[in-house]
Amino acid sequence: MSLQFIETNLEEGVLTITLNRPDVLNSFNYGMAEEVQNAFKEAESNDEIRCVLLTANGKGFCAGQDLKEVTEIAKDPDRELGEVVHHTYNPIIKAIRTLEKPVICAVNGTAAGAGANIALACDMVFATEEAKFIQSFSNIGLIPDSGGTYILPRLIGLARATELTFTGRPVKSPEAVEMGMIYKSVPADELMNEAMALCRKFAKMPTRGYGLTKKGFNEGFNNDLETQLKLEADLQAEAGSTEDYHEGVAAFLEKRKPEFKGK
Repeated sequence: MSLQFIETNLEEGVLTITLNRPDVLNSFNYGMAEEVQNAFKEAESNDEIRCVLLTANGKGFCAGQDLKEVTEIAKDPDRELGEVVHHTYNPIIKAIRTLEKPVICAVNGTAAGAGANIALACDMVFATEEAKFIQSFSNIGLIPDSGGTYILPRLIGLARATELTFTGRPVKSPEAVEMGMIYKSVPADELMNEAMALCRKFAKMPTRGYGLTKKGFNEGFNNDLETQLKLEADLQAEAGSTEDYHEGVAAFLEKRKPEFKGK
């Protein structure tokens, strides 16, 4: 299927999804949202894909919503802005968080609004030193969507999340690292090399276990301790039945390098 708004590439077990509307700072329209959603569906169903790298072309990562599109929606009295959230962003955030494979984000420039929160939903985030994360919703009277009210406070705490969402203050990537918002800030010319190197490493690791770990993290946001301990035991039992676990143990005993398959 031909792609109009994103680019995809599968190499060495890593599916790279590249947002490709650089002329509008990769802001989302319905078409791009559907292509991103379909790419994540492919990542879920294709066993050859062991890790996903999300990035973008151009000077910015993603400016959030294409306001021209929502302006058109606003002209129709039978439609509301929540339709955009349901159609565009909720499925993407769910896909990132429920995909039982690592999702790494390489932020090449400004990530604003939904663009920032899509990045923050990923398992690990690299960003160039000049990249900025902006909770720009308050500037036009909106609330953080795309998981912003859920993920951001859990990453940096309620007080900091409140400050950033109320003020819309841009946060450069070094500060984002300091407050625990993202994983690593790197020079622009090293961004893709560093992110891809980690993705290639993960693609050779026991990614089935990574997926179960991710599931445990997701559930842990809401479970009490007793429930979470029970879940850990259940997930550990599932991990212990995987091919990767048996290969890892065998390789350790045989003093050789394991060959994991993500199964």
